[in-house]
Amino acid sequence: MTKHIFTGAAAFVAAALSLSSAAAFTPSNHLHTHGSILFSTTAADSSKTISSPSSTPLDMPPYSKWEWSTHFGGDENTKTTHSINYLSMGDTAKPTLLLVHGFGASSYHFRYNIPELAKDYHVYAIDLLGFGWSDKPIMDYDASVWRDQVIEFVDQIIHNEKEDKSIAIAGNSLGGYTAMYAASDDRIKEHVRGCILLNAAGRFRPEEGEETPAEPNPIVKSISSAIQRFVIACSFVITKQPARIEQILKSVYPSDPTNVNSDLVESIRAPALDPNAAEVFYRVITKNGSGPMAFVDDIIKELECPVLLAWGEKDPWIRPAAADKMQRLHAEYHGENNASKWMKRVSIDAGHCPHDEAPEAMNAAILGFAAEVF
Repeated sequence: MTKHIFTGAAAFVAAALSLSSAAAFTPSNHLHTHGSILFSTTAADSSKTISSPSSTPLDMPPYSKWEWSTHFGGDENTKTTHSINYLSMGDTAKPTLLLVHGFGASSYHFRYNIPELAKDYHVYAIDLLGFGWSDKPIMDYDASVWRDQVIEFVDQIIHNEKEDKSIAIAGNSLGGYTAMYAASDDRIKEHVRGCILLNAAGRFRPEEGEETPAEPNPIVKSISSAIQRFVIACSFVITKQPARIEQILKSVYPSDPTNVNSDLVESIRAPALDPNAAEVFYRVITKNGSGPMAFVDDIIKELECPVLLAWGEKDPWIRPAAADKMQRLHAEYHGENNASKWMKRVSIDAGHCPHDEAPEAMNAAILGFAAEVF
């Protein structure tokens, strides 16, 4: 079961986003937060790229843009530039926390975490390529895209702004997988003081005796691809009411759905108005549906920093068994009493998005961990 947890997480948020993307034809959608327009979209927006929100929520500073020059979306000899949405908050002299959202969400999903964490740390949150208000290029997507995006963001933005290069990286769902994948990479691992996994997605290496599915022949693969594209396209067209997004979100906020409000629904719906959104989701889902390119087992083996599993124990998509297995693997690779490569787990009474469903408990867990590693 647990080897397919990436698929489960992707299925949930892909469903939520596909439900919302067809809402481009509503005549007017304005959402106000603290007296200012947070998102503003109209029917005309469906014909152009959707810009970032006109203001950030709560007490957070305005969004910023990073022009990421990369081979992703180009070719081996040509780089292309993608506009990446991010924000930063807090005293630049303090240690750095980088937050990475999950599949289909955006940095907005950390709305209740950033202001609190920024009281003690310099906090960054980034929109992954293809999601939120970052660009949504039509290209092949796999886990290495987001890993390299995070690594190069650390190098080009965070390290350019900070004398202290140390950092802790936290992520939810796909963002959790991305956080540990980046943290284990030789390009930045010397600077990573900690990795925080909030119901992280990922595929485990098959157990002994389990069979790896055979590659289908080209004809079967072509037919399967056509069917997948048709199903995903239908979901974009048929289901388009914000009420359906709310319904799906509430299913993964099982303990307290209070925070599934109009602000959150709109933060998912608005970026999906981008004309490339449907094709991007199709490509992400079909490329990663059988699991990311690196197994969680191998990533955990390469981690050289302390790890916090801050886990929503009522997650219907990524079960607690996934966290159990991560703990077993970590103990196997690094031992149970390793002074520099330890792992601990904090159980949160929440579902798939514990940082937003139970922000007070999550903030306390992150702050406690950060105090140990910095």
